[in-house]
Amino acid sequence: MKKILNILIKTGLPLLLGAVILYWIYGNFDFARIWEALHTMDMWWFWVSCLFGVLSHAIRGWRWRLTLAPLGYRPANDSCVYSIFIAYAANLVVPRVGEVSRCVVLERYDRVPFAQSLGTLVSERLVDTAMVLLITLVAVASQWTVFRAFVAEAGGVSESGIFSSVGRMVILLLSLVAVGAVLYFLVRRLSLWGRVKSFVSRFCEGFMSLTKMRHFWLFIIETVGIWLCYFLQFYLCFFCFDFSSGLSVAAALLLFVAGSVAVVVPTPNGAGPWHFAVMSIMMLYGVSSTDAGAFALIVHSLQTLLVALLGIVGLVMLQFKR
Repeated sequence: MKKILNILIKTGLPLLLGAVILYWIYGNFDFARIWEALHTMDMWWFWVSCLFGVLSHAIRGWRWRLTLAPLGYRPANDSCVYSIFIAYAANLVVPRVGEVSRCVVLERYDRVPFAQSLGTLVSERLVDTAMVLLITLVAVASQWTVFRAFVAEAGGVSESGIFSSVGRMVILLLSLVAVGAVLYFLVRRLSLWGRVKSFVSRFCEGFMSLTKMRHFWLFIIETVGIWLCYFLQFYLCFFCFDFSSGLSVAAALLLFVAGSVAVVVPTPNGAGPWHFAVMSIMMLYGVSSTDAGAFALIVHSLQTLLVALLGIVGLVMLQFKR
């Protein structure tokens, strides 16, 4: 009974949180604009953006293999890439479970110990966090006026736009509570693992793998490549619609940063907080609330569908491996 309740909490609460925020945002939305935008959407740009989305996953898999090499493990490139596909798809069901699932895949198909692969994953995440901070500094510095206006809007200082001040505060409060809950369960899980001495030693060995890497320059290039692909996947979607095609690269960078930070909130693929952040900033650039809502809903839905399809591809292709 306790296990069932635990599963319901892990899967149900993120879905509920995302649904509540989406309802708050789109409760009075004119969905006829969605169909209009879809009919006029330039799909060529979208397919190009999808290519960069797939490439970002592939590079992440190749980079992970690079971090495992100093530990004496050389899993197949396709195993690493398919594990990334599955990990991102798993996050759609239970947020943050993907990190564990990719380690399980590699242990099952390439005999890489779970603890060591998890350690390398944590070190990767630290590097990715540093990249996000660097991109954020560049975006905020180049678009300081808009960023300051967004902070004021998000804090409920202004009454403009489609969000009331109460709505903004509710969204922010729910998001903060959700992030706090994830951190709490993570600390509890780490304290449980901390009781197993062998696990901790292997985890630390994996975590320190970056210090033993022979081709660290390649790791840096692949890290830049991952985030460049992420950005291009998002930015090229601007050219799918007439109302967003005129936005600058600097504006896209700020929107990209806001969306990247929003997905920290544990909802399926950041649903809800991502829409809120992207819509709020697009409106500050002069895009109407209806067009901003259509852009956020269409782009997020199609990219989520891509993640789900890649997860299925990863599961199917792994069945052909011993």
